[in-house]
Amino acid sequence: MTNPSNDPRRRHSAPVVDGINKSASRAMLRAVGFEDEDFKKPQVGVASTWSQVTPCNAHIDKLADAARSGADNAGGKGVIFNTITISDGIANGTEGMKYSLVSREVIADSIETVAGCEGFDGLVAIGGCDKNMPGCLIGMARLNRPSVFVYGGTILPGKCHTDIVSVFEAVGAYTKGEIDLPRLEDIEKTAIPGPGSCGGMYTANTMASAIEALGMSLPGSSAQNAVSEEKRADSEAAGAAVLDLLDKDIKPRDIMTREAFENAITVTIALGGSTNAVLHLLAMANVVDVPLTLDDFTEIGRRVPVLADLRPSGHYMMSELVAIGGIQPLMKNLLDVGLLHGDCLTVTGRTLAENLADVTPYPDDQQIIAPLDAPKKADSHLRILKGNLAPEGAVAKITGKEGTRFAGTARVFGSEEEAQARILDGTVTAGDVLVIRYEGPRGGPGMREMLSPTSAIMGRGLGKEVALITDGRFSGGSHGFVVGHITPEAFDGGPIALIEDGDTITIDAEADTIEVDVEPDELERRRANWQRPAPNYPRGVLAKYAKTVSSASTGAVTDLPD
Repeated sequence: MTNPSNDPRRRHSAPVVDGINKSASRAMLRAVGFEDEDFKKPQVGVASTWSQVTPCNAHIDKLADAARSGADNAGGKGVIFNTITISDGIANGTEGMKYSLVSREVIADSIETVAGCEGFDGLVAIGGCDKNMPGCLIGMARLNRPSVFVYGGTILPGKCHTDIVSVFEAVGAYTKGEIDLPRLEDIEKTAIPGPGSCGGMYTANTMASAIEALGMSLPGSSAQNAVSEEKRADSEAAGAAVLDLLDKDIKPRDIMTREAFENAITVTIALGGSTNAVLHLLAMANVVDVPLTLDDFTEIGRRVPVLADLRPSGHYMMSELVAIGGIQPLMKNLLDVGLLHGDCLTVTGRTLAENLADVTPYPDDQQIIAPLDAPKKADSHLRILKGNLAPEGAVAKITGKEGTRFAGTARVFGSEEEAQARILDGTVTAGDVLVIRYEGPRGGPGMREMLSPTSAIMGRGLGKEVALITDGRFSGGSHGFVVGHITPEAFDGGPIALIEDGDTITIDAEADTIEVDVEPDELERRRANWQRPAPNYPRGVLAKYAKTVSSASTGAVTDLPD
């Protein structure tokens, strides 16, 4: 398309609104508030994930208004539009959870669709719950227009230092008889005090931190309370920052480099972040053609320690990390010892090292972030396991608190619901390896999170006595001896489809292996008798997703090139 204005910042909006033949376009825009001078300004789309669906996003409408004001005050024209969000916390353990990972693709598609159609020159995207964050990044990266991501911010702790995982685990404790019904009801009513994303280093806070380390959000954006002046100011500054990026012609592909992804992985490990970061970072790298594989997480993990004492495996919540300075001092410490690439460009227009130059260290008496010479774990908690049960790889979150090796007897389930029922009724006992299959990207479809069963295991006091493996995935709130993302998945005839009750399974998080003790000839005999089940959904968005999605080992993306 031509650019009648000759303003390089308006290369996308000018063809939509400039010239006599675009009178109809301008007429439509006048009806939504454009005035004569606005047609000469770069247009900044503000992608808002606001809804009443979840507390993670319930306040984002106000942040979107602030981002639009920031763009307007910097000489642009902000235009707010919406995309969807879903709630993992609400849908977990139900059939509806199959839409969760699918929503990442719907969000990316909708941002690309609206911005591509309307001719926005730059973008701000504001996300809260965990799938809309990588969804926003994927959408912005596809468009490759000057863009800034804003994290909606973390929730405050509930009564007695509780959060959403406290509620899930309380269900298990109640079924075991450790707490009574009034106590369960009290936790339910007080654990979620208001807006903001789930309060531990679960997937939302993990992805916000990774995106800041990647350079795609302003410094400090990942560690702010959802309802705070700091978060409002961050949103306004993001709107203004897009105008600066337009002036400098800095786009996502200039920022989202191989070295930037290594920074994101490093910070994720240091914070003890979610296994979902593996899936999402692979997907985000894919869209900008950065070669990133599961093996890179292993390689980086050998040299990066876990430093944070944050939930779910630790004690503290994100709001408490916010109070001592967020992740910036941690990043400065990592940079100073050569664990981060300081020359990576960021959305400030400066390098990561320049952004961190004047960061104040953590208070001397803080207990949340350990020093580099006394880490919580000397190497990564994110383990990429391979073996005859997962030839393409699997992802485990092993902190060491549950041990580093588990051998047990397979107890096989064809769905999450079936496993959850057997955990709560006491069928599952010490020494079991729960195998939950046909929950992968294609088989589910949608790769459900297993927060309900993992929380039930912890609530029943079996965290060190039971392992759980699946071709599905885990919530950032899951902990215990858990292995997900097993590939190839069962629906594709992966070895997990061939396991039978009573097989011995060994998980070794030091050797990074996962093996089933069955002779190759026996596995081949089982394979010959295996039949792929019929798809669970013949029509609709889940059916479309199942037909296009790639393996979890490549990020479960839906737009791999031919």
